[in-house]
Amino acid sequence: MKTPTPQPRPLHRLQGFVLGGMACLLLAACGGLPRSAPPAQQVWDASIPHFPDVRAWSGRPSEAMERDLAQSFAQESKDDFPPRADGAVGYSHLALSGGGANGAFGAGFLNGWTSAGTRPVFKIVTGVSTGALMAPFAFVGPDYDEALRLFYTTTRTRDIFELGSVFTLLRQAAAGDSLADTRPLQLMIERHVDAQLLGRVAEAHRRGRRLYIGTVNLDAPSFVVWNMGLIATSGRADALDLFRKVMLASASIPVAFPPVLFEVEIGRGGPRHDEMHVDGGLGARVFLNGGVLDSSIVQRRGGLGGTGAQDIFVIHNGQLIPRPEPIGRTLPAIAARSIDASGRAAALGDLIRIHGYAQQATARLRWTTIPDAVQIDAAEVFDPAKMQALYDIGYRMAAGPEPWLTLPPGLRAEP
Repeated sequence: MKTPTPQPRPLHRLQGFVLGGMACLLLAACGGLPRSAPPAQQVWDASIPHFPDVRAWSGRPSEAMERDLAQSFAQESKDDFPPRADGAVGYSHLALSGGGANGAFGAGFLNGWTSAGTRPVFKIVTGVSTGALMAPFAFVGPDYDEALRLFYTTTRTRDIFELGSVFTLLRQAAAGDSLADTRPLQLMIERHVDAQLLGRVAEAHRRGRRLYIGTVNLDAPSFVVWNMGLIATSGRADALDLFRKVMLASASIPVAFPPVLFEVEIGRGGPRHDEMHVDGGLGARVFLNGGVLDSSIVQRRGGLGGTGAQDIFVIHNGQLIPRPEPIGRTLPAIAARSIDASGRAAALGDLIRIHGYAQQATARLRWTTIPDAVQIDAAEVFDPAKMQALYDIGYRMAAGPEPWLTLPPGLRAEP
């Protein structure tokens, strides 16, 4: 009796789609679309016109970002960050990972955390990919819990992207910059991220809190950390558009989704070019400061005197420990499994990196992830039924007695 060939699991279809597109690109005579990229030697000098200090390059400490964070300690309220019994001021940070439709788990966890009555006010919130889509809502607070629930339990694949005909796909592979159209996702972001939400982000920023979202600049190539609160407080008419574009870029899976182009200038008022940004998960599956901030700023409270005690919370919208499962000897199966394996490895590395930061800063790390026993496959990439199930799991876990892990996989507490 012939053994049936294992088929790729449904949620890996998008991954196979991406790798299939990459193969098409290698085989096609790519014409490409016109653009004006910054000269390679001037990439690091590029800035967003009228928003010169709203971003920084990963691994390159930013004086502007550090000044802004230091300033936050003078802005904050004791109601948000009360001193502890030992005199240190307590700060909670939240890092939200990528994970596509699995972001429903994080949305449910945040809502369950609110229901449990133990969700703190966060000093810093960070997000990449699907984590970038939920980060502004998590940052503003429980008032937007219902918006998070609706976003992650009613969304379908057609609400995120559209695929054209076979002819269109071949044409895109030969001379385009993506295989799918993300106008549906753009419209969703526009509906949910409005002037009112931007105002709430600005208000929180003025009260000493910080929101960071990560993208990847393919021209560099480098992970980029965006100070979203600084964009929100700029008072400029185009601030909302830039805010939305950063969110869209952070969730734009390369090859599958079109990159987001940002107009930049070389020097204040200098020549204009465009940068090509894609999914932040390409650079980090989850991050805390992206290497752009001095970790001692919070410990010494920006030089204002006293000390800061940090609690770092990480919500991982995925599973770190793989489930063994033989695959077929096919290009889609191999492609999907390869992307899955590299993604898990990257997430584990990021978690260990955050754990190292916590040790250096004498901070407490607590993190959570989708339990290994949960089957996360679905009938389509964004399946409301499966997302509702993941939302419910996250909600129950957060409302439970102890939803947190304290050490990354492979590390054990000292005896």
